[in-house]
Amino acid sequence: MSAPRHAHSEQSHLVRGLGLWSATAIVIGDTIGTGVFLVSSDMARAVGSVWLVVSAWILGLFIVLLGAFCYAELGAAFPKAGGPYVYLGRGLGPLWGFLFGWMSSWLERPVAMAALAAGFVRFLAFLVPAVATPLFSWHFGRYVFAFNTSQLVAALVVVLATALNYFSVQMNGDVQVLVTSLKMLAILIIIVGGVLFARKTSVAPATTAIPLSWGTITALLTALVPTMWAYNGFNDLGDLGEEILQPQKNIPRAILLGLLTVGGLYVAANVVYFYVLPFAQVAASAHVASDVVQTFAGSRGAAWLTVAMALSALGALHVVIMTGARIPYAMARDGVFFRFAERVHPSFHTPSGSLIFLGAVATVLALTGTFEELYALFVFAVWIFLR
Repeated sequence: MSAPRHAHSEQSHLVRGLGLWSATAIVIGDTIGTGVFLVSSDMARAVGSVWLVVSAWILGLFIVLLGAFCYAELGAAFPKAGGPYVYLGRGLGPLWGFLFGWMSSWLERPVAMAALAAGFVRFLAFLVPAVATPLFSWHFGRYVFAFNTSQLVAALVVVLATALNYFSVQMNGDVQVLVTSLKMLAILIIIVGGVLFARKTSVAPATTAIPLSWGTITALLTALVPTMWAYNGFNDLGDLGEEILQPQKNIPRAILLGLLTVGGLYVAANVVYFYVLPFAQVAASAHVASDVVQTFAGSRGAAWLTVAMALSALGALHVVIMTGARIPYAMARDGVFFRFAERVHPSFHTPSGSLIFLGAVATVLALTGTFEELYALFVFAVWIFLR
């Protein structure tokens, strides 16, 4: 591993084009994926109580806010491209930053990009079943590689999303404001529609308070697992440290404002789920948000919610590419990654070399893996490093 080129690393060709609202939209857009639409049923089965489900969302927000204060402080102190790559390098030593950067560049971000694209295609297949048409399969011993249309579409989605990030950071910030607004609108429709138009369910025994015990605490901790997954994403804002206006002020503000907004939407949505549906139906539902919308908007409304969830996956993909591309760029600038990743587009001032690298790796992954395989690879790679 060669020594970082410190003199060169202090100069940047990136431009500061993200204001407070764009940065806040990135935090919200990166955090809100599909979790709030799906995981409440798993949580209900784990805890057996409405109040414990809601408590898990509130407790999860409190825990995440503790981490958010740390990332806000680090982002304000080191407003550099690469985020955690810089924090680890400064705090624990260059080796840890180097290891994180290579893991993120080759596995975490490309796999996340491919998995989000595959997730989008899964939503699309609900509306257009032909998207999942099998094309051919290969047998390698006991392993069967099945190739279908959805993998081609997922790869195309990766290419298009990467190409969109090729343009100016200010334009991409505006795109994220738009997509995030649509995400928030979808959740608000569930909340407002459920309160005003759906018929209230009768209060079930499962909604009553239950005594505190070790079993209750264990169940609550189990419910926190999907909760913490749903709150994940706020930490990526630091990757854009060199492109945020007044980063010492706007990075902390955007992280905290974004998380508080997300937490409020999550808690309100879950209250409405149990307001509209019986507890047993929530616990048994595979698509709880769609079931709620169907009660006041019918099957067509549920289909529109599927479109909203697909847009949510696209918005998350856009942010993952946008923030992730700054990590190989920062490493290449320090001389510890491939030199071409240091290239910045002369007109758009975006890390074009890094974007092409991530897009190429993610496209190959999207062509060769299913959603389940990609998700499993992501969890394996990231948690091996974090542990």
